[in-house]
Amino acid sequence: MANTTTDQTVEEKLKLLHNLQTIDSEIDQIAILKGELPMEVDDLEDEVAGLQTRVNKLTSIIKEMEEKISKHKANINEANTLISKYEKQMDKVKNNREYDALSKELELQRLEVQLSEKKSKELLAQIASKEETRKIAQERLKQKEKDLKTKKIELEDIIEKTEKEEEKLLKKSAKAQKGIEERLLKAYKKIRSAYRNGLAVVTIERNACGGCFNKIPPQVQLEISMKKKIIACEHCGRVLVDDDIAGIIRPEVVEPPKKRRTSRKKKTTKT
Repeated sequence: MANTTTDQTVEEKLKLLHNLQTIDSEIDQIAILKGELPMEVDDLEDEVAGLQTRVNKLTSIIKEMEEKISKHKANINEANTLISKYEKQMDKVKNNREYDALSKELELQRLEVQLSEKKSKELLAQIASKEETRKIAQERLKQKEKDLKTKKIELEDIIEKTEKEEEKLLKKSAKAQKGIEERLLKAYKKIRSAYRNGLAVVTIERNACGGCFNKIPPQVQLEISMKKKIIACEHCGRVLVDDDIAGIIRPEVVEPPKKRRTSRKKKTTKT
């Protein structure tokens, strides 16, 4: 059940928002530490899976081609057997009709041998090409698997070091969110998601917005310090808070004393 937030003052709301921003920024720092590693691991996993599929497909195609060659070899053996048989029968023919019939059969079987040999030769050339392509894919797959293993070790090492801290911060963030008015929390999340650095609540730095660095007019700075209403930067929409809300104590800037200008008296000449 959400906490009641209707009785909160503007100052309290600002403090809660700034506190949440501080926690979420710490979580962001952990994400920065991980960097692009999670994305790189995902990309490499996809690439490895794609290469493995390609290697498997090429292996399957090569196997089919080898089976076709085996069938052609069987056809050649069968045709050669028939050729040998018909050649023996040619010596025993009794008339021209039998001779012509056997001649046609011999011609057909010899054509069958030629055709099967031609197709086998073509398939062997295709297999050689596919095997070369598969070899390149296998080498690439091996390298990508190596890269993936390295990246996973790096990521696991960072996760191991930051997991407990991140878990603690996430719980802290969830708890902090419960104390914030739903409307404000929704706006905070929307602003936060709009910027890569995740900053939705910022202080004023050198008279400028701490998010987009555009100048904040003195009158607006005064209103921010009064904490009568929540004020957003007119340029980037981030919530602006003063040093008091952020708990920042800045050293006073002591201006050097201005040099007094002395006027020199003009010398008068006697006439």
